[in-house]
Amino acid sequence: MKTEETHEAWNKGKLVGQKPPLRPKDVWAIRIHLQNAHAVRDLALFNLAIDSKLRGCDLVSLRVRDVIRGDQVLLRTQVVQRKTQRPVQFELTEPTRLAVSSWLQKATLRPEQYLFPSRLSASPHLSTRQYARMIRRWAGAAGLDPTVYGTHSTRRTKATLIYKRTKNLRAVQLLLGHSKVESTIRYIGIEVDDALEISEQTEI
Repeated sequence: MKTEETHEAWNKGKLVGQKPPLRPKDVWAIRIHLQNAHAVRDLALFNLAIDSKLRGCDLVSLRVRDVIRGDQVLLRTQVVQRKTQRPVQFELTEPTRLAVSSWLQKATLRPEQYLFPSRLSASPHLSTRQYARMIRRWAGAAGLDPTVYGTHSTRRTKATLIYKRTKNLRAVQLLLGHSKVESTIRYIGIEVDDALEISEQTEI
């Protein structure tokens, strides 16, 4: 008798769906952990991830010249997203500028070099896979469940907070570099009540 071949589901044992953003207290817990561990590179990477709201592939592809002019870390910069080929701007807050400056002093990188070079010879810069592992490690160190968080957690963190505080969906759309507002609604997980409230406030 012929038996059917069974295939194990690709997502067996894995959490699927959107990765949640970090809460402000989680951000500070991770920062304190990295500061206490003197993890200069990781702190610069984490702070940049939160401020930039970039996809992982764009974050790890940043070059030194993207964030610095002369010997000064920029207050604001712009990069072209790999996925959409659309430019997106982001600010670098003071904690981020200090962390990036400390990393550059330690790493002594040239302007054309990648900001976060890989320690593996096969890759010129940190890979998104390495970055994802780092996020899980940071989450665990902050007392969070590391299986729940990923690269989109850091991308969504500040965007979600801005939306909650301002309800300005267009601003969040621009900051995330989305071409359609519907993408932003799905990405930051706006509830139906929030969407209706925005609709009620929009007159035609």
